[in-house]
This record gives sequence, C-alpha cells and structure tokens, in this order.
Amino acid sequence: MNFPPRTDRLSRLRALETVDVLVIGGGINGAGVLRDLAANGVDTLLVDQADFTAGATSASSRMIHGGLRYLENGEFRLVRESLQERNRLLRHAPHAVKPMPTTIPIFSRGSGFSNAIGKFFGSTSRPAKRGAWLIRIGLSLYEWFSGRDGVLPRHSFTSRAEALRERPQLHPDIVGTATYYDAWIPLPERLCLEVIDDACAAHSGALAINYVCAIGLGEAGVVILKDEVTGAQFSIKPRVVVNATGAWIDLTNEALGAPSQFVGGTKGSHLIVDHAELFAATRGQQIFYENEDGRICIFFPVHGRVLVGSTDLRIDDPAHAVCDDAEINYLLDSVRTVFPSIVIGREHIVSHFCGVRPLPRSAAGFTGRISRDHVCRTTPPDERHPWPMYSLVGGKWTTFRAFAEQVVDRVLTDLGRDRRSSTRELPIGGRSPESASEEITALRTPLLSEAVVHLDDLLLRRTSLALYRRLSEETFDEIASLAGETLGWNSARLAEEKERTRRLLAERHGVILAPALDETLTGGARTPLRVPANS
Repeated sequence: MNFPPRTDRLSRLRALETVDVLVIGGGINGAGVLRDLAANGVDTLLVDQADFTAGATSASSRMIHGGLRYLENGEFRLVRESLQERNRLLRHAPHAVKPMPTTIPIFSRGSGFSNAIGKFFGSTSRPAKRGAWLIRIGLSLYEWFSGRDGVLPRHSFTSRAEALRERPQLHPDIVGTATYYDAWIPLPERLCLEVIDDACAAHSGALAINYVCAIGLGEAGVVILKDEVTGAQFSIKPRVVVNATGAWIDLTNEALGAPSQFVGGTKGSHLIVDHAELFAATRGQQIFYENEDGRICIFFPVHGRVLVGSTDLRIDDPAHAVCDDAEINYLLDSVRTVFPSIVIGREHIVSHFCGVRPLPRSAAGFTGRISRDHVCRTTPPDERHPWPMYSLVGGKWTTFRAFAEQVVDRVLTDLGRDRRSSTRELPIGGRSPESASEEITALRTPLLSEAVVHLDDLLLRRTSLALYRRLSEETFDEIASLAGETLGWNSARLAEEKERTRRLLAERHGVILAPALDETLTGGARTPLRVPANS
C-alpha cells in the first residue's frame, strides 16, 4: 500500500471546492463505494472522523460467510448473494481471505422444525434447538445456494463415537457433529485499507483522508469538514453524499440537517483467549455452536490464540460500546457448553473487542431475528442540502462489494452517467507478497505509507499486535519511540500518544501492559515479536 503523506492529502482537500461524491465513513461499506466509483471514473472524496476501519469493520468476527443461520430467518436472497460474494473474495483476495472448515456439535436429531416453520411465517421469537435433520437440510440448501462456482468442499457428518475420538473434550451429550466450509479473514482491517488504496490508485480523482469529520452544513449545500488532528476546517460542495458511518448514520444525518431513525444497533463483543488446550481442541477449525439462550456463538484459532464470540445486545450510543463483565462471563460460559472439561478463566483473556452492528431499526424481541441484510435509504434533496443523500444501513463484510455496486448504480443515475466498469471480477490488493518479520523496525513501512496518524492505529489496525500479544512496557515503549521518530513527533506528542494508547487499550480492550518481557501463560519464555504481513 502507498498512501501519500497526510499533509499532501490535506492540501488536495484544501484545494477542492466541489466534488461529485462525498463518502462519509471509512469502514468497509464506504471503502467499497469509493472503489466502485473510482472504477467508474467518478471524482470522490472519502472522509472518516476516526481511523479507517476503526468501527464495526475492525470489530467483526473475521468471518466471510453466507450466513447459514439466515436460512432460518427465510433470508434466501441474502444467503445466495453472500455465498456468491464469499466465493468472489476467495478468488480475488486469496492473500487475505482463507477457507475455514467449520464444525457444528449436534445435541439432538429431530428438534427445531416447528420453530423454523414459525419463523417462515413471521415469528420473531428465539429459535429452538437445531437438530441433526434440520442442520442437514440447512447445509444442503447452503451449498445449493453457493452455485456451481463453489470453491469449497462439501459438508460431512461424523458419528458421536468418531467425534469424541477426535475431540475427547466435547460434551458427552452430543449425538454427532457436522462439518462444512466457509471462509475467514485474519486481518480485516488490512483488506479494507487495500480496498481504499486500490480505489485511489485506480483514479486520480479519488481521495481518502482519515480523522476528518463532517460537522455540519454551510450555505448553499456546502459541507463543513474538520481535521480532528489540527482543528482546521474545510468546505466542500458535493453533488451526492453517501453516508456510510455505520452505527453513527443517524447522528451523521442529523449533523447534515436530515434527521433520521434508520439504525437500531446491537453490539457484538469478542474475546481473544490464550489457552493451549482450547487451541488444540479446535483442531484448526471454527466451532459453530448454539448457546443456552439460542444465540449462535463461535470460536476458532487465530494468530496463535482463540477468538470467542459474540454477543448481540441492543445499544443506543455506539461511542460507549465496550465489552463488559457480563459479556465476558457469557462468552466464557458459552465455551463450556461445547467443551465442559476445559477450564477457561479471565486470566486466559489476552484482550477483548466490541463493535456495533448498524442493523435496521427493529422491534424484534430476539436480536438474532433482526435481518443482517443491507438496505440503502434515500434522503431526497431539499433547501438545506440540494443533493441526494444515501444512508447505507446494515450489511456485513462478506457483501460489501455487492452493496457498493447497488449504491453506486443509484449514484451514477443521479450524476447522469453510465456504468462503464464492474468490480465483480476485480482483484483486491495483494500487489506485494506476504511476509512476516520479527523486527520492530519492520513497522516503519506501515508508519510511512499506510496513513497512520495515532499510535493505536499502528497497534490495532495496521497490525494486530495489541490484540493478540501480551505486550510489555518495554516493547510498547520501543514501538512508540519508533513511531515518534518516523512520524516526526516531538517529546510532548510522543508522551500524549503513549498515554492515549494506554488508556484506549485498557478501557476498550482490557489490555494492561506487562511490566516484564512478553510472556505466554503456558510457557513463561518470551516469544518473538511477529508483525503481521504488510501488503
């Protein structure tokens, strides 16, 4: 990746008076829209009030999937679209999206039919236990929807005896297991950055700047932007605005003079666990299981740890979304429904993270019944804003390209332009081979060319060091010093960045820096610092 220096991008912004499209929000939905518009030669400015990918995009479960449980909600169109997009990502971003074998522990043979039928006729109650026959039907439909271009193996079933031989820690009440394939994305933040980078490389009229906020309207439909680092303000007059701010959609619309009530977000929390026995018991697969309350949960190995998720709780203010004690207990207890003999405590938690799903506002009693489909809500022009505004509600990582295509089709109509290019068969990123380094000095590359503004950008989104490593004060100080030297921070700025990052890691992710060298729970010896691949 090769983002120009921030000062250069801000200079370009300062020189702009008008732009065809203003995209607000630098998560995967906004990035997808920018990429599609750039492929069609449309001058586009993308801004985000925080870092690129800092919202739900970086707080996902890391899955690229068709949504097996969406079949239960009757969302067949969404499942078909999701599976098609999953297969495209496996083909066009193989450096970032990988196949993931997934095993389902099964505890009954015939249950769940009546509840599934009730949902088909509109029930919003929580689901009943899913039995073997319902799971078999679901997996067969899932693979049928995947189509003839399916790139993954077919599902299989394992008997109780064989399943327990493979994983002796499984709950003894199982009647068997089912295994099917989906995909996953180890570093979603980096793929989103590659999408933005691809867009800016494809069209000289595409510009993306993080830490720039849309704060209100000026005269004649001018949007006022503020640089969150320096406080400087800019004015831009767009022809179309795309609101891709996720859980902040209604707040953004209000700031732009178009109050709305489109979003009813739910927060999803995840744990990163360092537990050798649990890691081994996954056998390199995702475990996809039903918790006691009917919520589907997962855990799987990632970067030498185990990711456990997720919760699904309503929340009003996305700025205060954090994994709380009750959620930690919920997730730890959920693992015991699968592996009751594996003892996991809070001491095994390396970190946690939480994001808010920008779901459509819904009165459904069980949050799992709220649709994960996407919808583009239109706010027509009026006297205050003489341009149409499109709000991107819902959606998920897997379908970002298709969602962007649908939005851009509307935007092109507004601009009076024809679509000249499609992103359907367009590769994403991957221009450089993957590599890993044990040297902290390798962090100079993302610092210089990946739009890093704050220290936490580097530790949480350009790499995953803060989430998956037990960082010591010594290592933290070494990385911070490198960042300060590379980015030209004076001593006061360096101290401010270190304090900001310590506070954010503690409050948002439960990470307290260790006073000694990096150690694992099980070995006690320092493990090498490995930096995730730069692309």
